[in-house]
Amino acid sequence: MNVLIVEDDESVARFLNQAMSEAGFNPKVTGNGLQAIEIARAEAFDLFLLDVMLPGIDGFEIVRRLRSAGIQTPILMLTAKDMTEDKVTGLDSGADDYLVKPFQVSELLARVRALLRRGTASPGTLKVGSLSLDPITRKVVSDERLVYLSATEYSLLEYLMRNAGTVLTRSMLLQHVWNYDFDGNDNVLDVYISYLRKKLDRGSAPSIIQTVRGIGYRMGGNDQA
Repeated sequence: MNVLIVEDDESVARFLNQAMSEAGFNPKVTGNGLQAIEIARAEAFDLFLLDVMLPGIDGFEIVRRLRSAGIQTPILMLTAKDMTEDKVTGLDSGADDYLVKPFQVSELLARVRALLRRGTASPGTLKVGSLSLDPITRKVVSDERLVYLSATEYSLLEYLMRNAGTVLTRSMLLQHVWNYDFDGNDNVLDVYISYLRKKLDRGSAPSIIQTVRGIGYRMGGNDQA
């Protein structure tokens, strides 16, 4: 799973990067608030680890902008600001949890696991154009017709829809759906994208799953394959 770490203290950033890597996550680190916003809008993440005091804009404002942009990725705020009003501000801004520094790695990872379970169970119906997916019933409807998917097709489609409009690289899709790294030769992803297109696309209209040449796929837009 992909984690964006937003921390300007280099020693803390290295510590978090190592902790998340050793726990099996794929971390990316930035120390600038404005850059964090740009990265979060351009790439798909499963979790944000977010400091409060940052150059550019602070963590509270980052949370507000992400939520205003419709990004509902779980956010865990990590900060030395331990006053009750700071915690309330963070949670009211849209963060999902708040962990005060210093903390133990075991507690950090426990909080991360809890947030990821909560994020996976998100009940909101996903919609892209005339396509809808209900995570509770796992029902998929396209142009008012029920679409039957295999478990793998469903997992792939849900990930694409949760990140609609964002380019997802081949490695991100393979890691999220199949839990392994892309070696440059495996065409399983292309096979399942083809399966989804056959079930979702109608007539001669552009595919709802857009190919981004040399990178991966994006949900929505015109097919460039």
